[in-house]
Amino acid sequence: MTQSFRVTDVKLIGHCMINFDNCDFIVKEEIEKIFLHQIMAPRHLRLASRRVPFKVLFILLIFVPICVIGILIHAQHISYLFRPLWDSPPSPFKHVPHYYAENVSMEHLCLLHGWSLRSEPRRVFDAIIFSNELDILEIRWRELHPYITKFVILESNTTFTGIPKPLFFDSNRFRFAFAKEKIVHGVFSGRITTRGTYESPFGLEFEQRRAMTGLLRDSGISNGDLVIMSDADEIPSPHTVKLLQWCEEIPHAIHLELKHYMYSFEFPVDYSSWRATIQIFGPQTGYRHSRQTDLILSDSGWHCSFCFRRLQEFVFKMTAYSHADRVRRKGFLNYSRIQKLICRGDDLFDMLPEEYTFRELIKKMGPIPHSASAVHLPAYLIENADKFRFLLPGGCLRTRE
Repeated sequence: MTQSFRVTDVKLIGHCMINFDNCDFIVKEEIEKIFLHQIMAPRHLRLASRRVPFKVLFILLIFVPICVIGILIHAQHISYLFRPLWDSPPSPFKHVPHYYAENVSMEHLCLLHGWSLRSEPRRVFDAIIFSNELDILEIRWRELHPYITKFVILESNTTFTGIPKPLFFDSNRFRFAFAKEKIVHGVFSGRITTRGTYESPFGLEFEQRRAMTGLLRDSGISNGDLVIMSDADEIPSPHTVKLLQWCEEIPHAIHLELKHYMYSFEFPVDYSSWRATIQIFGPQTGYRHSRQTDLILSDSGWHCSFCFRRLQEFVFKMTAYSHADRVRRKGFLNYSRIQKLICRGDDLFDMLPEEYTFRELIKKMGPIPHSASAVHLPAYLIENADKFRFLLPGGCLRTRE
């Protein structure tokens, strides 16, 4: 373009490009010069005029790949951060008020719940699939022993992830000699996953739960008996079991709202634990660990996740359970790292909270606040505080092996 042509005339050129016949002669002449200049210019100059700006090249070649790599590395964080946008919460439970105080008659407690007193208590079967939670199992069985007819326990020679494992319960039976006459023990022969193959841990877990249904039926349970379906670390309180054992007209199935703790009873999380159930056994009853009803009995016990004595047990659980994919790096299994996170009350898997609203997600970010309270905990735990110091406030240090 000639120097005599002003930059402010660009709009006029654009108009003439569309309506060339109606343009001023001078403007036509300028347009012709522009095209002639482009045609006659050397090839490298014409290419230079179309060269992509440096900022655009930087974005395309550097910034975009970095963003893609970052998303791939932190996909889980991003997914959980934006969960309130892509996921919806399940329908809410209907909370059944739970009444209890010491020295109140069972008849009165039944009436408060809208039920009546039975002439004799129901039999109760406590059914769990066991991995390696020996200390928690001892507390559970000691706490519930007076109310349980049979302790039905199934363990496998493999983990949910297909890794061979010892039969921890079978080799530690001496710890549970007090309940010897009540124990129904079964062994599930699991499948070992070979290198290069993949099986869903949830599929292997489902197979064990189906095997538990068979073991439960072989344990001597009858229609009308109560069965507790929960993991070993989901412990119903004794007065909850006694209430449902003695009261008539209770729901056929009811979930138990358990106070959730992490690592020990020093780190209370919330009352979000709901999977444990107590139900009346019948012909169609199958062992499940999922939602079975909309009813949930409030404040019915304790759920102590990753409540182990030894760091080795933490590592085993992290690689063995259905969410083992959360171990994204080998460094996650470092003993020093795990010990530090336990005492801080921080997440072992470096994950954001699994919440459905931004308010709850933000509220639960960061370490779990410490609690100095050891009130309303299992009686056997308090009676044997020296043995289970690692589960009480101030006892966060663990042994290695």
